Formats: sequence, C-alpha cells, structure tokens
Amino acid sequence: GSPGASWEPGLSPLLGTRSSSQGCNLQQDWGAPGSYQIYNIPLFPRGKMIPSDLERRILEAKQKGFVPFLVSATAGTTVYGAFDPLIAIADICKKYKIWMHVDGAWGGGLLMSRKHKWKLNGVERANSVTWNPHKMMGVPLQCSALLVREEGLMQSCNQMHASYLFQQDKHYDLSYDTGDKALQCGRHVDVFKLWLMWRAKGTTGFEAQIDKCLELAEYLYNKIKNREGYQMVFDGKPQHTNVCFWYIPPSLRSVEDSEERMSRLMKVAPVIKARMMEYGTTMVSYQPLGDKVNFFRMVISNPAATHQDIDFLIDEIERLGQDL
Repeated sequence: GSPGASWEPGLSPLLGTRSSSQGCNLQQDWGAPGSYQIYNIPLFPRGKMIPSDLERRILEAKQKGFVPFLVSATAGTTVYGAFDPLIAIADICKKYKIWMHVDGAWGGGLLMSRKHKWKLNGVERANSVTWNPHKMMGVPLQCSALLVREEGLMQSCNQMHASYLFQQDKHYDLSYDTGDKALQCGRHVDVFKLWLMWRAKGTTGFEAQIDKCLELAEYLYNKIKNREGYQMVFDGKPQHTNVCFWYIPPSLRSVEDSEERMSRLMKVAPVIKARMMEYGTTMVSYQPLGDKVNFFRMVISNPAATHQDIDFLIDEIERLGQDL
C-alpha cells in the first residue's frame, strides 16, 4: 500500500501488504473500494515487514469472518530498498494456507549475485514473483516477468480458447502458443532482450554489474554517514543501492529540532534538485515518507558509474545547497 493507507470497508478477504514503502498502491490496483479488505502490515524502522504483526492481522481477520487469501511481500522496496523476511513470511503463509506473492521488481536482480542473493532467501517458496530485469539488471525498457509456481495456472486463468487463433490440431508443439496465457494475447517478446543480454554478459557479467552498483552505494554511505552537513534517514548501511539522506545546509546545522526546522528542511532537497537540473550536472530523487520530511534517495543502477562520480555528487550537493 501507500503512506497512510487504511482501506477497511468491511467486506471479505484479506490482502496482507506493506504499510508505507511498497512500490505501487495495491488499493488502486485491486479494484473499487469495497471489493477487497486490505490490511497494511506494520514495518520495522528499516522498512521490513514484521512477521509477528502479519500473523496477528491474519488471525484478526479470520476472527472477523474474513478469508485471508494473499500476502504480498517485497524484495527491494522502492524508497528504502528493504527486503522483507521471506522465510518467516513463507512459514506463516504455509501455516494458514495463504498465497505468497513476492514483489521482486527492484530487488530480484540480486539473485544474480552470489554475494547478495541471501537477501532473497525464501523467495523460492513463493507462489508468485514479479521481477523487472529492466531495473537493476539494465535490460532496455520494458522487460518485466511474472513467475508462478503452478504449471498451467496462467492458461487456466486467462485463456479464451479462441479457435481462430489457437487451433488444437496444429502440427507443432502447442506450448509455443503463449498468447493464450496473457490478458493481452498479442504482445512484444520482451524476454528476448533479457535472453540476448544474458547470452552476451553471462551470469557472471550480471553478477559483476550488480556487485559494483551495491559497492558504489556502500561507498556513498561510508563517505557521508559521518560527514558534516549530512544525516542518514536510518542507521546502518543500505541493503540495496538506495541511499537515503538529508543534506543539512549550514544555516540549519545549529538550529534545534523543531517544527520550524522541519519546515525549512522540507524545502532543501527540492531546491537542490531544481538547481541540479538547471545546471545539468546530475539528478537525484527525493521524497517525504511518513513523518519524515523530503530526503534524497540516491539509487545506483548504472554500472558505468565510478567512485569519482560519487565524489562529484557529494561536492555538487554541497555547492548547490550551501546558501540555503
């Protein structure tokens, strides 16, 4: 779900999802209000789902007569880059016979890395997984995948048996007629881009690319975590390439924490980003989240980036924000 979302109109089943940092708003994606009972599950400060709260909410829903049917976990949230504890969530889903979906759109690429794939431990137990190679792996837009455990499920859900397209007496293997598996029927062969790139780079090539991006994120974190004028949004090094921080201009560094200080700090990131774009030097995303005012979210997914680029970014933020 999205920040502040609470959608409990009182009708049937449970959709257990995130409360604040999942990439999309499931309330909008799952039909009109009243169609589903969506429960937002509390998170740890770093943005991970709390399994004990998930189980508590499932029991609460069942006691109200609802039928829990889906838990949506996340491997790499959009803002914090957090990875839910998938093993614990899988245990709960198995216990209560609930479909487990994993949104690995942003973090799924880490499976290519022997160093970082442990962050997705438990994903192999999911009933379905979304994965976007066009994000962390750099495959040209668009290249998205929905993987389901049950063979034939996509056909049984979506097929229309159009006899003028999908004749059953063709001379070749009918499994090649993939159009009846998808809602669109006709669509681009987006997976060809991934196949071609995989053939060119190999798994070790993707691994090197992903490891480098995460190393650069850690380099940025280590450079700014104790640097004057910077404040991390949460403690500890990032799990993904998302590095979240505030730049505190000199005029605010001696100001005590107050509503006025937060109001002024809220305006800092938007002004610096506007100046970045006016100068054409760089561009970094920012956003508020919950009770946190606008902060920068530096995401590194370009393997051509270097330590010198990170150093330049830090210096550029200071140059553009020192007079605020």
